[in-house]
Amino acid sequence: MATDAPPPSKGGTDPALPSTEAFREVQESAEFGELRRSHRSFAFPLTIGFIAWYLLYVLLSNYAGGFMGHKLFGNINVAFVFGLAQFLTTFLIAWWYSKHAAAKLDPKAEAIKSRMEGGA
Repeated sequence: MATDAPPPSKGGTDPALPSTEAFREVQESAEFGELRRSHRSFAFPLTIGFIAWYLLYVLLSNYAGGFMGHKLFGNINVAFVFGLAQFLTTFLIAWWYSKHAAAKLDPKAEAIKSRMEGGA
């Protein structure tokens, strides 16, 4: 026997769920729009930049073998340095995004969430 009701919470009391209208109202609010803009204005350019950087690495590896094979010192060549730089930029982007989210996204999202849960 299937029901559409959510499972009971572990605390014994079910929190009231906001209505569909309440979700739509929040989604259309200026505050939610600002949260969405803040996320997109950070994430989209960074994603495009990283994909371009990655594709540059792949294209150089395929079409500029002489340049990528150039030894910088010992057995370390340009391709190896670029490959390590891919890892470094991945970690830097993740760190930068977590700082951005903690400073700008999380407080706005938490305010919207607490208002939704409080007003339900």
